[in-house]
Amino acid sequence: MTQIATARTDEHSPQDFPMPRDGRCPFDPPPTGRALQEEGPLTRVRLADGSTPWFVTRYAEGRKLLLDPRLSSNAARPGYPHPSASAARAVAADAEAEEDGSTQNAGIGFILMDDPEHARLRRMVTAPFAVKRMQAMRPTVQQIADDLLDKMLAKEGPVDLVEEFALPLPSLVICLLLGVPYTKHDFFQMNSKLIVHRDSTPEQRHAAMTALGQYMGELLAEKMQHPEEDIFSDLGRRVHEGEIGIPDAVQMGILLLVAGHETTANMIALGITALLENPEEVDRLREEPDPALVASAVEELMRYLTITHDGRKRVATEDIEIAGVTIRAGEGVIVATDLGNRDAEVFEDPDTLDLGRNPRNHVGFGFGIHQCLGQNLARMELQVVYPTVLARVPTLRLAADVADLPFKHDATIYGLHRLPVTW
Repeated sequence: MTQIATARTDEHSPQDFPMPRDGRCPFDPPPTGRALQEEGPLTRVRLADGSTPWFVTRYAEGRKLLLDPRLSSNAARPGYPHPSASAARAVAADAEAEEDGSTQNAGIGFILMDDPEHARLRRMVTAPFAVKRMQAMRPTVQQIADDLLDKMLAKEGPVDLVEEFALPLPSLVICLLLGVPYTKHDFFQMNSKLIVHRDSTPEQRHAAMTALGQYMGELLAEKMQHPEEDIFSDLGRRVHEGEIGIPDAVQMGILLLVAGHETTANMIALGITALLENPEEVDRLREEPDPALVASAVEELMRYLTITHDGRKRVATEDIEIAGVTIRAGEGVIVATDLGNRDAEVFEDPDTLDLGRNPRNHVGFGFGIHQCLGQNLARMELQVVYPTVLARVPTLRLAADVADLPFKHDATIYGLHRLPVTW
């Protein structure tokens, strides 16, 4: 299907954003978004605060803009397209915390910064997520997966796969990497959910960030006194040596903790659901469990599902000419990566799950300087999880109709609140 490469410039009736999905097609982007994609690569959408940022629906324009240094990730800039009132208030609280040096309200830091400060802080935590280090952790992740499945299979179905497997696995792994006691998992999982929930009130989100900031500040102080071999101890060393301030170290800890378990947990549950709804692809993965196909399957599931379904948000610092329109300085931009990953100009038959496709050029991890820091960890975990679950539980099946599953339409990270399965 050939798409018309013109921009939709009608600003009189922009669609509300975020857009609802079709409950009959829970793996697909919202139909309204697909219709806008057909009309052109850029249009306007309306947020809850009445602002109308640009909405980028196609792959080529999205990647180009995510590389453009004239787009800022700084959520404190006027015009930034905040997804909710609570998110906007959290940014204001972060600014206040930075001014008074407090760690109590520390937010999710460098992903909402621009270079050079973004690059400086990011480099401090890049090495622990390098490919070789992640591959060295594979046996540990495999053991965690097997142990969790042993416990799950000792029970009588149906069980909630989110609670029994999808959530604890990445939580255990990120706790090991960071040096966070797993005994605190209920605390950080509860607060993480409030942070990513679309309907959290400003007060709830602020309280969650405050609680996490206080805990991570206390843990940082402990690591500075008694360092171990983990990421947070290294950040403590950097604080001691004057490379970084305590608020930034705390922000990094929160970012890695929340993103390190929330995204992968949702990807595990949603990916398994999508596989069970495509039995021919499950058979294919079981019959050809070679590393190349497993790696391809993970990339395809990332493309097909795109759990960061609220897009990548930016604000223009200068005028930008693209696709026949001018994005003015101070205007917000939302790059719809879920739509980009379903762009028929780039991915043949994009609405079909094809595990042999190997779409390494997908934008499920974002693109450009803010591309997901933990993508090597996520890839490794998913490459362990999917074939392990299919091999260990060959009769695994949903214990409810897919249309009745509690999908996370109410969260900024798409997934499932619960996944009832049996075998």
